[in-house]
This record gives sequence, C-alpha cells and structure tokens, in this order.
Amino acid sequence: MSKKEIKVKNYIIKTAADFFAPIGLILGIYVILHGHLSPGGGFQGGVLVASAAVLIYLGYGYEKATKTLNVNLLKKSESIAALMYSFFALLGIFYAANFCRNVFYNVGKPGDLFSSGTIFLMNFAVGYKVLTGIGFLILLMFGLLNNEEA
Repeated sequence: MSKKEIKVKNYIIKTAADFFAPIGLILGIYVILHGHLSPGGGFQGGVLVASAAVLIYLGYGYEKATKTLNVNLLKKSESIAALMYSFFALLGIFYAANFCRNVFYNVGKPGDLFSSGTIFLMNFAVGYKVLTGIGFLILLMFGLLNNEEA
C-alpha cells in the first residue's frame, strides 16, 4: 500500500469515528436514563457509552485516546459509582425494608422519567459503573496491544 492509500484510509476512519462517537454517547446515555421504562438499562447503556473509547482509539490512536479519557479518573469514577449503587441499595435498609428495596416508589407519574424512585437511581449508578469500568478495560487492553506493536 502506498502512503497516499494509508492517509486516505486514516481520514475515512477519523471521519467515521467523529461521526459515530457522539451518536454512541447520546444513545448510551438515553438507554441509561430510560432503562427503567423500556428494555435496556444501566449495563447496556454503559457499554454503549464505553464504545466511544474504541472509536476514539480507532480514529486517533492510543495517545489521543488516553489524553481524551483519563485512565486515573476512570478508575476513581468506577469506585464512586460502586459507592453510589451501594448507598441507593442500602436506602431500603435505612427505611426499615430489605436491601435494594424501592423506597421512593410513589414519586412521579407512571411512565415519566423520574417515576420509578430508587430503581432509576440504582440503574443510573449501574450505567455509570459499567461505562467507567468497561472504558478502563478497553484502554487497558489497547495499552497492552500498543506495547506489543512497539
């Protein structure tokens, strides 16, 4: 392959990454926020949002991906998300019910975004945990792949 062919392919990949990364982010956030109302939820939406890391890597390489997505911030955010889920799950015990109990069940009208009480909060925490955890794992795998190529 000539240098011109490689440059054209890189331009196409960068353009595709620029086009599809925002779509993946918006779709993933939508799935996380509406997971308690429709099929999907925190896990599926978190994986969709984390796919943006793959697109950034494919379009711009490992250095740009690690500059854009701070690995240390992802690790700390994953811990915060786990604490968030634990707190929301413990609310049931604090309200004299069982673990993971929906204690704010009478909030909002059925079908509204904030109508499921604690379920929405736990779903959001799961989505946040998955997007940070999978995003970190993706960058870790690409880092190992990048070291093998050098």
